[in-house]
Amino acid sequence: MNETAPTSARIADVLAGLALAGLLVPEAVAYSGIAGMPPQAGVVALFIGLICYGLLGTSRFAVVSSTSSSAAVLAAGTVLLAGAATDRVAVAAMLVLFGGVCFLVAGVARLGGLSHLIARPVLRGYTFGLAIVIALKQLPHLGGWPDLHGDFVPLLVVDLVRTSAQVNVVTLGAGVVALALLFACERVRRLPGSLLVIALGVAASSALAARGVPLTGVIHLQMSIGIPTWPRSGQWLSSVELAAALLLILYAESYSSIRGFALKHNDAVTPNRDLLVLGLANVLSGACQGMPVGAGYSATSANEAAGAQSRLAGLVAAFTVLLMVWLLLRWIERIPLTVLAAIVIHAVSKSWRLSVFRPYLQWKRDRLLALAAVIAVLSLGILNGLLCAIVLSLMLLLRQLASARLSVLGRLANGHDFVDIAQHPAAVEASGMLILRPEEPLFFANAEAVMTLARKEVEQRNGLKQVILSLEASPDLDSTALESLGDFSAWLQARGVGLRVARLKDETRDLLLRAALPQLSSQALNNWSVEDAVMASRGTPPITGNTTQ
Repeated sequence: MNETAPTSARIADVLAGLALAGLLVPEAVAYSGIAGMPPQAGVVALFIGLICYGLLGTSRFAVVSSTSSSAAVLAAGTVLLAGAATDRVAVAAMLVLFGGVCFLVAGVARLGGLSHLIARPVLRGYTFGLAIVIALKQLPHLGGWPDLHGDFVPLLVVDLVRTSAQVNVVTLGAGVVALALLFACERVRRLPGSLLVIALGVAASSALAARGVPLTGVIHLQMSIGIPTWPRSGQWLSSVELAAALLLILYAESYSSIRGFALKHNDAVTPNRDLLVLGLANVLSGACQGMPVGAGYSATSANEAAGAQSRLAGLVAAFTVLLMVWLLLRWIERIPLTVLAAIVIHAVSKSWRLSVFRPYLQWKRDRLLALAAVIAVLSLGILNGLLCAIVLSLMLLLRQLASARLSVLGRLANGHDFVDIAQHPAAVEASGMLILRPEEPLFFANAEAVMTLARKEVEQRNGLKQVILSLEASPDLDSTALESLGDFSAWLQARGVGLRVARLKDETRDLLLRAALPQLSSQALNNWSVEDAVMASRGTPPITGNTTQ
């Protein structure tokens, strides 16, 4: 926290915190409904998340609270693990606690890049599908339908149509009016739409309740810390898997928000520290039977839009939340459920925008990947859809890394630049030399295939005296890559062809010196550029300071 911040910045933080609390409290209650948890679970998680990140976090704008996506994952997980409805709160607390422990382990292991396991097209497709599922499951609260079970979208739609005769017209009318007001308030800057519809809903709560519109009901706030119920025998593996799923979706969402606003404002990012802070917040939330928490995009963007300048805004919001539940709890209990459903639907509606897929259509890249993620959530459910999205991302990563792509380089216009001759027909191969460049990092999945391609290139050329291997794409080599490179070097040596390696990272050069592969002495590795390697092969001293490829 910057103690020397000017007074105007502190005033801006205080005003932003006050506005933020008015937005977050009703959302916390609403997200509790998504997860099938009592309303106090969201409020407790909100208070803990704001305090923990406000004191220990790194981002000036990030707001850590319960999110719609993590609430949906938690709901699916508790249905899977809970043996009876009465077990759901305890099971949910256990999953949140386990998720927090996973965060802490990842933070200690410095796995700050963990969110990169989910590709952005997959994450956006998953979020799009998840928003549809969440909105569908809020329709019973919005219009008075019977509660929906499961998250298989075609079945949810069938149930909604089948029970449409049971819709409460008054409930549906109030929900539609609230939803229309929320969208209308988007056009007026700094007008808190959620506070407006809540105030109107509370004012009309008596009349609405008399016509069968359900209200939030009694909220029992409890902050007693304890160890949640441990999983039953045989459920440990499922519990850890679900906790890991919570970790991935929460951190992918949180890191996206934190990094996005950091880049926008030229702030530093410390992902490993954020992992530890999110872990602590989720452990405390789970111990207090609260919801999972993360840095959601909607709350973070609302904090920035409200004029926040530092993490003081989050601490002010936490203090305001405490005052609200102390002084206004009986009014919060009178919020109509249809209003909360409208708030949730409005919050997730930002994820329905097809414009998020426009870049992939324009670039003609990863279109099917994003579509597959959407279909996975809609057809397989929230948890299976998430797992499918993660598998898709890992398959994409492995496909990219395991591809055997090898370029043959030639000199461009008698200069110092060596480029792919397939892409630049004007480039000319060096006489008596073959210059090769693997286009992906060499590791166990592609090393053999790349060296096989290299052998084919050698066999196609007569009178070859020297092969130069440019390894700028390989910051490290595993044992399989080392053995494959050693076999290739020995094969060249048997054919009377020399080998030099160019553009090595210092760590990789030290590794190859320790490996002592055939032909690869220190002289064969001491080439900072391809030009250096070409000149050394011809017996010409390299030009000092030449660092071009």
